[in-house]
Amino acid sequence: MNKNDLVAAVASRTGLSKTDAAKAVDGFIDSVTAALKKGAEVRLVGFGTFSVSRRAATTGRNPRTGERIQIPASNQPKFKAGKALKASVN
Repeated sequence: MNKNDLVAAVASRTGLSKTDAAKAVDGFIDSVTAALKKGAEVRLVGFGTFSVSRRAATTGRNPRTGERIQIPASNQPKFKAGKALKASVN
């Protein structure tokens, strides 16, 4: 499912127009992104938790040349599925 499919599904389930559903989906994505940029966690009970994890700097190897390269530290977004979501998939 891509974003357009998600917008269509939200529109059909809620009775919203596709334009309004697209605004709702975009609003959700923007809100989660803004919260994660601030370092906050977004917890949706039953669905899951979006959070940010710090990845430390490491040394890796270029697979073509074998040369050592420095991989910088970064923040990585993470999602942990909630109990209800896990149960509905299994």
